Amino acid sequence: MSDVLNNLGYLAGASRFRRISEKLQQDGDKIYSGANIRFKASWFSVYYVLAKTNSQQTILQISDQIDFSHITVKNILRELKKEELVSIIPNPNDKRSKLVGLTKKGKELQMELEPIWLSFSNTLKELFSIGHPDLINILDRLDREINHKPINKRFNQPKDEFVKIIDYKPSLKKYFYELAGPWLLSVLDGVLEEDDEFTLHNPDKAYLENGGFLFYAKFKEEIVGCVALKRLNEDAFEFAKLFINPNYRKLGIATKLIERCISRCLENDTTELWLQTTMSMPQAHRLYYKLGFKDKKAPSQMDVLERTEKIMCLSL
Repeated sequence: MSDVLNNLGYLAGASRFRRISEKLQQDGDKIYSGANIRFKASWFSVYYVLAKTNSQQTILQISDQIDFSHITVKNILRELKKEELVSIIPNPNDKRSKLVGLTKKGKELQMELEPIWLSFSNTLKELFSIGHPDLINILDRLDREINHKPINKRFNQPKDEFVKIIDYKPSLKKYFYELAGPWLLSVLDGVLEEDDEFTLHNPDKAYLENGGFLFYAKFKEEIVGCVALKRLNEDAFEFAKLFINPNYRKLGIATKLIERCISRCLENDTTELWLQTTMSMPQAHRLYYKLGFKDKKAPSQMDVLERTEKIMCLSL
């Protein structure tokens, strides 16, 4: 029998997400059943919130933490209460709400569930990596984009108003210097370091020929950003020469370029992504910390530039 959804492409995106979700929940239920545990995969998110807090939660607090609808949380709690895993009592501080917490039975069940969750997580990691090694982060980006601008608002937006991140091709070579060159010259009082001089004019030789990558940000028909992904060794990359045209710095382009670097690192089965920066870029530092980078000492394989004042690393 032909699969109608396969023939609909992007139009069936939501339907296919739902189908995958239902299959995962059905298989999860089989795992719990096989372990002789009365638990359902659909309960996980709500139960987990309650299991990881020492205080009772309102339904609104639970729904806010997992971004589920109020009615969905209420329905799950109703099933958990039927199994005597949660207690639901009036909120003495607000008559309009109720307080929810795990019962003694619910807390005891947690001890049985946690080893299963660990094994289940490892199994899902293997499965999701078939789709893409960075699938969890990709889903997170989709979630953020939808929250930032819902589909109904995107519907009538011109298609060329979306930022695209594209890989290097020869016709884009000149933009590497055109974007990053003037900025670096201003930072370095008009004199480029030897490494900069070579890489800006020869990004293909500096990065691609040594196992690295180059990415460009395209908005409408204009190239507005760039970044290089330099290979340090078999297990590590460094991103460098991240630059965005000042006229386009409120479109989240830097984040998109770094996220592409992260995805490419994961595709190449590497474990570390490094960067060098100066103390004069606090706004960029906030972005790096937000993405999970931490301050570290430079690894032996990194060529530290004279202007570098801060080294950071993201463990993948």
